[in-house]
Amino acid sequence: MNHTSALFFAGTLLTTLAPAAQAQQAPSPYRTRFAVDFPITAALGVGAGTGLYLIQQKHGLSEAELAALDKNDIPKFDRWVAGKYSDNAQLASDLLCYPTLLIAPGLLALNDNVRGRYGQVLGLYVQTLALSDAAFTLSAGNVYRYRPFVYGPEGPANKRGSKIATNSFFAGHTGHTAAATFFAAKVFHDFNPDSPAQPYVWTAAALVPAAVAYNRMQAGKHFLSDNIVGYSVGALSGILVPQLHKAKGGSMSMVPVQGVNVNGFSYSGFRLSKQL
Repeated sequence: MNHTSALFFAGTLLTTLAPAAQAQQAPSPYRTRFAVDFPITAALGVGAGTGLYLIQQKHGLSEAELAALDKNDIPKFDRWVAGKYSDNAQLASDLLCYPTLLIAPGLLALNDNVRGRYGQVLGLYVQTLALSDAAFTLSAGNVYRYRPFVYGPEGPANKRGSKIATNSFFAGHTGHTAAATFFAAKVFHDFNPDSPAQPYVWTAAALVPAAVAYNRMQAGKHFLSDNIVGYSVGALSGILVPQLHKAKGGSMSMVPVQGVNVNGFSYSGFRLSKQL
């Protein structure tokens, strides 16, 4: 299966295998509360915005720094990606990633059980993307890891020394795609626990971000380890957010916390808890 057909496969599963319409609206497996979920989503949005600001404050590479780069300094696990560059692979990763962010939740609306609760599902999806995006931008904003293409001669000169070249960790395209597909699979599973389509839906959810990861490496944008982390973060976000809202799992709460750590530095944030 090629990479474009993987996306097509994901796009047809929920439509062709959706259950027949039911006379009554299916009960939602989730419990959401605006007073709780909106502050959580907003806080994650602030985190994503903070990470984006940090990315903008990063500095690029000087000519001397570029000349000093040596692929032998890269762990063997990732070294084979160093020096790769492909405009076609970058385009393929974009065409797989960005449409999936709309297609994956859009397909859920075609499922009869989900459609009656679609507003609630969209709210959970926004929270999922906010979580994935906050993790990505805060990581990229704080970690300097050079993209694979700077270790070879083929990358564009105007990008080799730019701050964008320092954002290899971790793979945002892969993470966001995994968040979308695994969220769709998880929601489909929770609304249709007895559906025979389950194996196909989960297989599609796994294949699409894997195809994105492959193309991001071929494009020289990320190393294998960057993609593994991105894939893991995205998949965890897509599964965790719906799971934390399962109606049978008890209530969820978020409270502010602050204090001083063992090194004498103050901290503040939010504590998210859920009754199991």
